[in-house]
Amino acid sequence: MAVSDPFEPFGDVAAIAARVGHEDAGVRRVAVMELGETADAAAIPHLAAAVADPAPEVRRQAAIALGEFDGDVAAAALARALVDADRSVAEAAADSLAELKDPDTAATLLLLTGHGDAYVRWAAFRALKGLRSADALAPAMAALRDSDAEVRAQSVGVIGHLKPEHAVTALVAAAHDADAAVRRAAASALGYSASEDARETIAALTEDADWRVRETAAETAGAERIAAAIPRLLRLLADEHWQVRVKAIRSLGQLEAREAAGPIAAALDGTISNLRKEAAAALGEIADPSSLPQLRRYIDDADPDVRKTVRWAIGRIGRD
Repeated sequence: MAVSDPFEPFGDVAAIAARVGHEDAGVRRVAVMELGETADAAAIPHLAAAVADPAPEVRRQAAIALGEFDGDVAAAALARALVDADRSVAEAAADSLAELKDPDTAATLLLLTGHGDAYVRWAAFRALKGLRSADALAPAMAALRDSDAEVRAQSVGVIGHLKPEHAVTALVAAAHDADAAVRRAAASALGYSASEDARETIAALTEDADWRVRETAAETAGAERIAAAIPRLLRLLADEHWQVRVKAIRSLGQLEAREAAGPIAAALDGTISNLRKEAAAALGEIADPSSLPQLRRYIDDADPDVRKTVRWAIGRIGRD
């Protein structure tokens, strides 16, 4: 008996498409959903037409289904759905646009970066971020002055993905934006640059008034091995938000900061298992033998992930 290809399209597109014209909106919605499941490019024109269906639930389903496809036709249909009067349709279109992987669809999105609706501009930059289109750099740089903070934040993300060294000065300025979302985006985006300005800005953002900015800056400092941030990361071990403390611990481990071994070991006494696990992992990376007595106290921790990490850390320190 022949074995079917698990990746082949399934469903008769023509037969399903015939139901897209049914008088019952419920039937049309199900047909649209099935078209998306066929994985057949022949379904794209039918789905593109469905974004103009009179029923918002059908238009929303079409926007969702189009997220399974790539290409100009799908992108153009999603661009139309993005300005739908029904917010649920627009949101579905924005999510699907963010799933586009074909660089050729950037041309459609670039047209939307100057749209009068801030939501549309936001969605366009959000989708462009993943496409890494060099043509998006100029609009993204211009959008750093956009009146909408979310648009500015997404434009920072686009620049961070493209990694142009000449944009560092603009990103450093974005790190001082009045809106925390923009500063947080800058804390991540600046990671690509090895310049002193970029690294000092990331380190400084670990002291931002907004905890989410501190969290992102702490994560970037470790991922990019910014040793100059170690003193600030040590101070974050006392941050009021445990999410910030987790990232500081992880980064101090990545930086193999021996001066952090004692303070991190103290985090093993905490009640939050995520903190204990990160602390054990960081101590293993730092590999300071002075951490062994504290680690051995938690070799039978109630949380299995903590136990596993503690035992790994002890073994790692023993090997080193």
